[in-house]
Amino acid sequence: MGGAGAGAAAVAPAPEPAAPAGVGVQAVRQGNVTVDGATLRYTVSGSGSPLVLLHGWPQTSWAWHEVLPTLARQHTVITFDLPGLGASTVPAGGYDKATTARRIRQAVNQLGFTQVALLGHDLGAMVAYNYARDFPTEVSRIGVVESPLPGFGLENFYGVSWHFLFNASPAPIPERIMDNEDVPTYLGMLFDRTQHPEAIDRSVYHRAYSDPAKRTAGYEYYRALKADAADNQAQAQAKRLTMPVLAMGAQAVFGPAVAASYQQVAADVRTVVAPDTGHWIPEENPDFFSACALLFFGPATGTPASPDLTGCAP
Repeated sequence: MGGAGAGAAAVAPAPEPAAPAGVGVQAVRQGNVTVDGATLRYTVSGSGSPLVLLHGWPQTSWAWHEVLPTLARQHTVITFDLPGLGASTVPAGGYDKATTARRIRQAVNQLGFTQVALLGHDLGAMVAYNYARDFPTEVSRIGVVESPLPGFGLENFYGVSWHFLFNASPAPIPERIMDNEDVPTYLGMLFDRTQHPEAIDRSVYHRAYSDPAKRTAGYEYYRALKADAADNQAQAQAKRLTMPVLAMGAQAVFGPAVAASYQQVAADVRTVVAPDTGHWIPEENPDFFSACALLFFGPATGTPASPDLTGCAP
């Protein structure tokens, strides 16, 4: 795998909205940190135990803007735009999730954190898994949201949405089919097919993917899924996760399939089905998402306030 179509040099980041302000704890710190092959945009906010948030495709770290203020009241929350996406630069290669996890870990370490919890959505969940798998002594807990794992069930859903195989098509097929003017139509299709499409701040993501190099970076993450599956299958048993895993699926999409996938690679998996939401849970049902995350990543004495939150218990 590599950055076919991404170019050999890093591409300057596109403008992004400011990080969510007014978290009620402390000002948001934001900037850039250089890792192997890329420069990553980050934010750090709040106080307490460190919690790293990893977004998916076709989004940026703005995906957390509804839940970040709440999470930052109890945690030091670190967000990144994944390499090649948002305001991060485009690496020439290394879009497999193990390499991406190593880059994220480098950034986390450079920001001064060595022991963290991880919470990832969509592609970010795959990256979080590889981070926890390859650096288990540095991860206390992990949350994976709305994505089964490549090699352990994700492939069963490729027929549900044609974007999986379209994005994974060899370069330059999607690059030549998808122009800048097509971005709102393509991403709009994905955002419209959900429970609460009005909750998605889609103009932000349209702008983020108006750069052809950013779109290619997104395709490269999908082109790497076959290699990710082989890597996961080869290492799953020798590197079985032992830390607690929160596996959350949306009621209208993956549901318990996320937990069923991770039960094959982890010893302690908590099944959570987020109610009244489609794929974009942090934006469609931020209250449930925040309550679940605060419970799971919070004190061991925490207790669920409703039956829906049972799987979120620490």
